[in-house]
Parts: sequence; structure tokens; C-alpha cells
Amino acid sequence: MPSPHSLPAALLGLALVCPALAEAEGLELGQVLIGAQDQSDEDQVIESAKARLDEVPGGTNVVDMRRPLQGRVASNQDVLAYQPGVYAQSAGNEGVKISIRGSGINRAPGAHASGLYTLLDGLPLTGPGGTPYELLDPLWLDHVEVLRGANGFDRGALALGGAIDYISHTGYDAPRLQVRYAMGSHGYVQRQVSSGQVLGDLDTYVALTDASSDGYQDHTASDSQGMIANVGYRFNPNLETRFYLRYRQTDNDLAGRVTKHSIEHDPRAANLAYVARDDRREQPGSTFIGNKTTYYIDDDSSIQTGLVYHDYPMDLREGPNRLKVAYTDVSGTFDYKRRDTLWGLESVSTVGLRTTKHLPNDGASESVRIPTGNTAGYAPGTPMRNFTYQGSDNVLHVGNDLEIADDLWLTTGLAAIYTRRESAVTYPQTGGKTSLHDWDYAPRLGLRYQVTPDLQLFGNLSRSVEAPHPWSLIYSSNVRFPAGSGPATGTQSTPIELQNQTATTLEIGGRGDSGIGQWSLAWYYAQVRHELLSVLPDANATTPYELNASPTVHQGVEASLLSPLWSGEDGARLSLRQSYTFSDFHYRDDERFGDNRLPGLPMHYYQGELRYDWPQGFFAAVNTQLVSKVAVDYANSYYADPYAIFGATVGYNAPKGDWQTWLDLRNLTDQHYAATVTPGYDDKGLDAARSTPGEGMGMFVGVSWSLL
Repeated sequence: MPSPHSLPAALLGLALVCPALAEAEGLELGQVLIGAQDQSDEDQVIESAKARLDEVPGGTNVVDMRRPLQGRVASNQDVLAYQPGVYAQSAGNEGVKISIRGSGINRAPGAHASGLYTLLDGLPLTGPGGTPYELLDPLWLDHVEVLRGANGFDRGALALGGAIDYISHTGYDAPRLQVRYAMGSHGYVQRQVSSGQVLGDLDTYVALTDASSDGYQDHTASDSQGMIANVGYRFNPNLETRFYLRYRQTDNDLAGRVTKHSIEHDPRAANLAYVARDDRREQPGSTFIGNKTTYYIDDDSSIQTGLVYHDYPMDLREGPNRLKVAYTDVSGTFDYKRRDTLWGLESVSTVGLRTTKHLPNDGASESVRIPTGNTAGYAPGTPMRNFTYQGSDNVLHVGNDLEIADDLWLTTGLAAIYTRRESAVTYPQTGGKTSLHDWDYAPRLGLRYQVTPDLQLFGNLSRSVEAPHPWSLIYSSNVRFPAGSGPATGTQSTPIELQNQTATTLEIGGRGDSGIGQWSLAWYYAQVRHELLSVLPDANATTPYELNASPTVHQGVEASLLSPLWSGEDGARLSLRQSYTFSDFHYRDDERFGDNRLPGLPMHYYQGELRYDWPQGFFAAVNTQLVSKVAVDYANSYYADPYAIFGATVGYNAPKGDWQTWLDLRNLTDQHYAATVTPGYDDKGLDAARSTPGEGMGMFVGVSWSLL
């Protein structure tokens, strides 16, 4: 098997040594953009998004969903493929472990994308409890904007990993009618019907989607259904509004984590304890209702407001207990942008406010599901414990871009953040309560220099702030109900206190367009304090503990290259796209672990695709993914193996754009590997059940038809 430590020199050379960047346009306020853009042209929508992100003095990504949709798109793993700096791997079913610059490296893997601030159409999705994944159906998306690290500042993102904004279709960029159907290995089926309409100043988009799968691993069957709708109306050239509705429900069987030996010899086997208990995660229906309204005061200034209601109940049947959770968040945003001339210099200023708050709810109820241990003798359904978790995040941010010389821009910003986290055990009555309230700040300083129209250099220095999840205060507690407490005996009784995670990050890089293609390159170094890290207390545990760590370092390199290798006179072309992420995350002189690497993520992560397009619309591509070994415990006593997987895609895109079909082949060599790791503390060199197996060899076929 090829070792990721010996990646082909030619590929790494292309990925890491390139100089040049596409011309970054000046900031366009919304009114100017709408007046100049034909919104039915999706190419211009994508180019506009890229131009906006090119004005950020740091690493960013724009994912044009037309490319991933020429193959299977089942989850965020497929959406975020080939993106430098972004690690996205399946943690089983729809759950995907997403990490940017080591964000949430070991926090709630697969479920909450901790350490990232996630938006839907510019509106907050992330709340104090994290980011549930069931509303992120990839078929609903037009494109995705990723602002890595502090580069999400103007979106109100202060997390270490930055911001991800999932942008839906609207009536302007969606076909009048589209039908998509995909099927393949392991019982995979995905269906969608959607429609976009423009009726004068009114436009609408609606889509209905459902999917099901038996799963590659035993006991990983999944089923989901959902719908999205948005309606936009332009009252006049200065005022427009859009309403959003998303609803989706999911039901996933859980296979648990397994050993490396199990992955090597029987990768489809599930953890026997999970199968015996019939563990599953049901999210019986999540609702997201929002509005975004924009008022263009004049050609140089605008105000945008947003309001969101988000309800996401969960029915968690993991382990011998059953946990029913009721989350409800409400969020509000306000953003003011203005262009001025200061001292003869062009200036763009922003002021933003975002607030997200848990609404009062019934909290969580935990009951006996399978009588065992301290609950032996109690009937299923017997109440064990009730607890609440409340929280809020309030961020006020002010920023400015000032052109201090020709093509040289100075970016400054300062954000103030107030976080509240509370958790209380309300039953039994002897339970405790913890309440945390913190003020903090996050400054930002950056430079970007447009050396030539095809070369941009940038750098920034910033601070990030992240609060713990309210539910981690109770689940991480080592204070438990004593013997004689009935079915609550042994469960956590009093929430603990956790500190906010902070980091100071330096980033330097560039992007451009040169003879070898479009490229981007960024290096970053972050000193992290009180990093929120999770650990499995034992191999059979279902919920990791989350605690503050001693000082740590996150540093790395993020590189991408899209190379047009050859073009024919008839329009045929051969291209190569590559993405490489180097990640070095480790302790700084920890008393127990010294300078050990943080477990859970690989040091080297490379993806590449070589593709040939015929002028008639046919295409064929081969791809690879190379990943280095991953530590599975904080003592670095045991590692998941490095791996290399290969795939291929063939398909046809009709010249008129009205239909397409494709065949997507995954893991052609049927490589056995660990896709994600949920670390332990010190496994003392033993092969513990810490890993989730990656998907084996599979074949998927799909077709879509559109009425344009």
C-alpha cells in the first residue's frame, strides 16, 4: 500500500510551489451587485462569491455544487471534498467529522461540527448546543462558502475553525423543474424533485428529498426525508426580503466504534454491544424558519437583518439508557456595510451583531431502556434523571478594510463576545446546577496585497473564542449520584465548570492564477489555551467526556491547485485538481503527555483527481485520497494505519444542461481503513475500540433531468 508520507513528488510540488492569483475585485455592496448581475446565470453567482472571498486576507474556499453533483453526494464528506484545510470524513451514516485547522478535533464527532460556526444562507445554524447535521441536505445547495479560521470574522464567526455558509438555490438559479435519482451499493437510494420560479419581483424555490441506505457497516441503516422552500420578493431597487423554511427528519442505526483488528479482518462488523442493544439516533423532525431582509440606503451603504427559529428534538437510544432532548434556538443578526473615502483612501466598514439563545424547553429526560447495572430490576421507561441545558451567544463585531496604498489593503476588526452556559439536574431533587457567564474579546489585523491581477499575498493575526456546549457541563462531570439513589445511581448529579477555549493565530499565504493553474497556499500557527478536548472513558462508552486541556499548538499548511494540463481545438480538455492539508497539533509541555500529538486527525491529507472532458459532454475521471496514520489516544501509544483509496467517475452532461448521468466508483481496491477515530486517554498500546471503518468498494449511478 502506498504510504501518504511518500506522496508523489510531482504532485506535492504542484500543490505547494505555485505563485499567482485571480484579480480580486473591490467590495460590491448588494445594490450594485444586483443591478449588474443577471441572477439567472449561475456562473456569475459563483464568480461573485469568489470575488467577495478574495477580498478576505486569508484562506477561503468556494464549492460550486455543480461539480460534486456529477457523482454521488450523500453527505458533507462529498460536499467538502478537495477543499484545502478542510477535513471531512464520515463518522457513520450522515454524521461527518468536520475539522478546519484542528477545530473541534475531538468534540462530539459526527454530530455537532464543534469549533465551527455554520450558517444556512447567511443565517445562523450553530447554537450554544452545537450544529446538528440533519438540515444539511447537500442536494439543496447552490454553493458553499468556507472562511477558514479568523477569516469568518465578518460573519460573526469567532471559532478556531471559522465559518461555513451553505447557500441554497433560489428561483433565479434553479431549473423550473428538476428530478434527480441515484442508487447504488449497500442499498443506497436518493431521490429529489425541485422547482424554481421567477414571477416578476417574486421568486420561489422548493425541493422534496428522501434517501435511504442499508449502510456499508452492519447496523448502519439510515432513512431521511425533508423539504426546503424559500420565497424572495423585491419591493423596489432598494428593498428586498427572503423567507426560508427547512424541515427534515432522520433515523440512523448506530454501529459503534471498533478495533483496528476488526477493520482489517471484518470491516463491515459492528460493535457487538451496539447491535445487542439496537442502538440508534432518531431526529424526529427539525424545523428551521428564517427571514433575511436587505435595505440599500444608497449606492455606498446597506443594512441587512436576519431572524431565525430553529427547533431540533432528538431521541437518542445509545447505550442502555434513552435520552430525549428538546432544543429550540432563536437567532437574530444585524449587519451594516458602508463604503467611504478616508483621507483620500478607499474604505469599507462593517458593523455586525448576532445573538443566539436557547428558548426555555423541557430539557432532557433520561430513562431506562435496557435494565443493567444500577438499573437492573427497573422496567424499561423508568425515569432516571432529568436535566436542562441553556445557553446564549452574543457577538458584536466592527471591521474596516482600508486601501493604504495602491492595491494594498489593511484589515482591522474587534469583536466582543458574551457567552452564557447553564446546566441543572432537576430530577432527582438532590441534583446540582452550574451557571457560567463570560465576556471576552477577539481583535483581528490583516493585510492583502494585489501584486498583479493574477497574484495576491495576504497575512493576518487574530484571536478566537469558543465556549463549551451546555450539555458537556453535565456529561463531563465526575460527580455522581451515590448508591441508594434508585435508577439514578451512578449518573452525573452536578454539572462541572469549563473555561472558554481561546487561541491566537498567525496566518500567511497567497492565491493566484499562473501557468500551472489556479492555486492557493496558506500557513498558520495558533497557540491555544484551555482547548476543549474529548476523551472516551472506556472502549464501550457512548458519550465522550469534554475537558479543558493544557496549552496546545495548532499549525499547518493548506494548499490547492487546479491545473489545465491540456486543451484541444475542439474543446476537449484534461485537468488535474489537488488539495493537500498538513496538520501538526500537539501539546506544549503537558505534565502527562509532554509534546504528544493530539489524536483524532492525520498529519497528511491529500486528495487528487485527474479528469478528461470531451466536447460532446462526456467525461471520465480517476481520483485518489492519501491519509497518514492517526493516533488513537492522547498517550500516542497506538495508531490507526495510513491508507490510500482510489476511485473513478464517468458520465455525461448534455450540452443544453437539461440532463446528466454518471457512474461513480468508490474505493476500487476495497481498502480497509479507519475513517474517523474517537480517542481514549491512554490505551497502553492495546487495540481498543476507537475507530469507525471507512466505506468499502461501492458503485453508484445517478441521473437528473431539468426543465430549464
